[in-house]
Amino acid sequence: MATTSTGSGRGRGLGRAIGVTAAIAAGLALATAAGAALVMSRVALTVITPVRRRPQNQLIRRADEDLGTVTLKDTPDAAMPGRFGLWFGAETGYAKVGGLLVRADGSVTRELERVEFGDLRPGRARISGYYYLDPEELGLPVSSVRVQTELGEAPAWLFPAPEGADGDRWVIQVHGWGATRQEALRAVPTFHAAGYTSLLASYRNDGDAPESADRRYGLGGTEWRDIDAAIRFAADSGARSIVLMGWSMGGAVVLQTVTRSANLDLVTGMVLESPVIDWVDTLQYQANLLRLPEPIAQGAMRLMEATWGGPITGLGAPIDLASMDFVARAADLRLPVLLLHSSDDGFVPDNGSRALAQARSDIVTFVPFTGALHTKLWNYDEEKWTTAVRTWLESQVA
Repeated sequence: MATTSTGSGRGRGLGRAIGVTAAIAAGLALATAAGAALVMSRVALTVITPVRRRPQNQLIRRADEDLGTVTLKDTPDAAMPGRFGLWFGAETGYAKVGGLLVRADGSVTRELERVEFGDLRPGRARISGYYYLDPEELGLPVSSVRVQTELGEAPAWLFPAPEGADGDRWVIQVHGWGATRQEALRAVPTFHAAGYTSLLASYRNDGDAPESADRRYGLGGTEWRDIDAAIRFAADSGARSIVLMGWSMGGAVVLQTVTRSANLDLVTGMVLESPVIDWVDTLQYQANLLRLPEPIAQGAMRLMEATWGGPITGLGAPIDLASMDFVARAADLRLPVLLLHSSDDGFVPDNGSRALAQARSDIVTFVPFTGALHTKLWNYDEEKWTTAVRTWLESQVA
């Protein structure tokens, strides 16, 4: 996976892990069949194993809370316009950073909006696209609820529609690889203003919801069952119209849901942000960035797809990667789709989104971004992001 910059560190974490695996074992892989098999298995495991600790891939050079500034090493993430979260002190501290003030001499100085907790000082750090950590930060009514899934109760946050709205229009938010429900908090105000109830769901193996027996990601092929349960929860709670929104791998989960669920009567559309439209394309893209030999990349995917790979990968069932190509399966889609993707994503290439938009121009609205990297579109240009979502809701599913 890639070592290029990504939306909140999730993509980069995956890329760095596979990059390290490749670097350590490259010589062995080229020398022996056993070495090649080792690299294949490590690559496959990195993709499907839930991540709990993300790399501190940024560097804080100076911080001045009195002046309200923080200076970081110049990287694509650190230099991107917008507002973001900044983890520091081995994840013991968190701050919110705003606009770019100065960029010179290999450093960028940004506005320091607020230190939420921790002692901000020079050292390793991580930029996050989440921005909000606590649902109460939004200043909206919210409650914690439990969605009954086949594995047990999965926690979710429920933000009711604004007072005066019918409350029967819902959006179910689906986070991405290595992420949590916090990823979608920044989207809640936009949907709330449009009169929607927001349900921020968790799913198996994300650290909040119950674990599956194999404790592995299904890349959408298993997680969709928990979103199906969230749809039933919404229906039982009074929903009469449901939009599904997926972020990154959450997009793949949503696409699996709308093509596999039997509970779609109330689902009226999809919003996909930096989505995985085709897993094979995405994994091949990452392998190419790392210059992994083609047999290694193909072998890793084969391990995930084959029943015989189970003892190696730990997967309870093989992953059908072919069923996750929604350019090839474009004809299977029926619902209106809003696609938001940046051309420089760096983790999930936007060519899948563009191809799907071209293949299904009758139902897909594609809003391109440039410079926003992976799942940072809201952070980069909140006005454009909000306008795109609001306009689509009004025109497609109002």
